[in-house]
Amino acid sequence: MDDTIPIEAKNWAVAAHLSALVGLLGIPPLVGPLVVWLLKRDVHPFVDEAGKEALNFNITFFIYLIVSALSIFLLIGIVLLPIVAVAWLVLVVVAAVRTSEGTSYRYPLTIRFVS
Repeated sequence: MDDTIPIEAKNWAVAAHLSALVGLLGIPPLVGPLVVWLLKRDVHPFVDEAGKEALNFNITFFIYLIVSALSIFLLIGIVLLPIVAVAWLVLVVVAAVRTSEGTSYRYPLTIRFVS
């Protein structure tokens, strides 16, 4: 746990990760992290880092989701799509918890589009 990070920065970093849950409302999940990152990246370097990580993860998993959905025609998507969806949800929650503790979190299987 890092006590040198202000609580406001931790809260915005958590918001960057959890804002991806707008994807559950039918909005592309990369919209929430993008908005939080663009609005609050100058608050603290921790927020900037968390925002970029959340954005990269959600762009990557949005691509995985599209590929999984298209692979339904090959029947593998029937199994792959729920796995991708559950992995996305679990990793978003894990990232938010770790970030709330003041720990930087790097998502696995993520392409770094924004650096």
